[in-house]
Amino acid sequence: MTSLPQERRLVTEIPGPRSRELQARKTAAVAQGVGTTLPVYVTAAGGGVLVDVDGNSLIDLGSGIAVTTVGNSAPRVVEAVTEQVAAFTHTCFMVTPYDGYVRVAEELNRLTPGEFEKRSALFNSGAEAVENAVKIARAYTRKTAVVVFDHAYHGRTNLTMAMTAKNMPYKSGFGPFASDVYRAPLSYPYRDGLSGEEAAARAIEQVESQVGAANLAAIVIEPIQGEGGFIVPAPGFLAALAAWCRENDVVFVADEVQTGFARTGAMFAVDHENVVPDLVVSAKGIAGGLPLSAVTGRAEIMDAAHGGGLGGTYGGNPLACAAALAVIETIEADSLVDRAAKIGGQLTERLQALQSRDPRIGEVRGRGAMVAVELVKAGTTEPDADLTKKVAAAAHERGVVVLTCGTFGNVLRFLPPLSISDELLAEACDVLDEAFGVVA
Repeated sequence: MTSLPQERRLVTEIPGPRSRELQARKTAAVAQGVGTTLPVYVTAAGGGVLVDVDGNSLIDLGSGIAVTTVGNSAPRVVEAVTEQVAAFTHTCFMVTPYDGYVRVAEELNRLTPGEFEKRSALFNSGAEAVENAVKIARAYTRKTAVVVFDHAYHGRTNLTMAMTAKNMPYKSGFGPFASDVYRAPLSYPYRDGLSGEEAAARAIEQVESQVGAANLAAIVIEPIQGEGGFIVPAPGFLAALAAWCRENDVVFVADEVQTGFARTGAMFAVDHENVVPDLVVSAKGIAGGLPLSAVTGRAEIMDAAHGGGLGGTYGGNPLACAAALAVIETIEADSLVDRAAKIGGQLTERLQALQSRDPRIGEVRGRGAMVAVELVKAGTTEPDADLTKKVAAAAHERGVVVLTCGTFGNVLRFLPPLSISDELLAEACDVLDEAFGVVA
């Protein structure tokens, strides 16, 4: 357990004077394109809190965008990485390999959905893993087209920018983008009112008419969209897409970068729908804060790429592999899948109670410890991005870190570390109630 007091403590305004000094240095030294949501500069973190340079202790409902799922500096992760860093920090797995990489691959093959022979390959970031999943699917099918969905986010590389839906801030001015990427309509129950089967039929009709299964290598989808607004597809949508892919020799890729590793109250979000992807992409919560990502899937698909066709200098770095093994041990030993479900229940109950009093909350949605509220102008479904910014700012001022997202910028998302206490989570909800109250 962390030694940090698990409390919200404000000793200065947010951000405080030392954070403002560091922000001025950041402005002078760091490229302007690298933004910050909340310019408080952190010196320590653990459990459910972040401590800044001014001595403020903030409640963390962001987990570094779903990265520190098992908690910041989780004890098993610290121990494993400390031991590994003393042994060696890098050899490049493609030059002289090591046990840690193999063990992580074995664990991923065990944990991901599907009772069939699997293979894994390790990379550095979610975007890199998504890009490699596309490479693998193209090598296997000998087809080139890729279908993604409205509101999708898959990364910031050239190919994954093409796969990402939202223009600002992810794509504007950075084209031209990779070709042969097509977009289909997502199931968005709050806005389309369709059943999962109806939404899938709509998407499949568009794919068949505008792309054609004969040209399609892969469908890539987030089981719950992340940056797009924590959109949970209607039941049956994912299963119908996966079935169509099987019937048409198309690789079904689940981008579980934000949803994987216990975040949603299941090890992977597709488990909620009993959907078995051909390939699963992992990152973020996989390694407790160290850069690591993976593609895992059917052996015959994963082995389609020629020798030397997959890899990268830092992919499967030994420190990140040690961390990942410790993360998996922590999830299983501490029953964090169940903990995520409990956190989700507590959060959802409080947010729904707030919704009953505040008509500006159009919908409360999510799974496990991945919950969001979509904010609208009262009495309508018109997105209210300005309200979202103001509520987030009010929460920040009061010492609670919350994130925004959504194609329309009108979603508050909550991704608490699974190490957060019930008491701290309840206090964070009290602050959110207050933030909504002060934003007229």
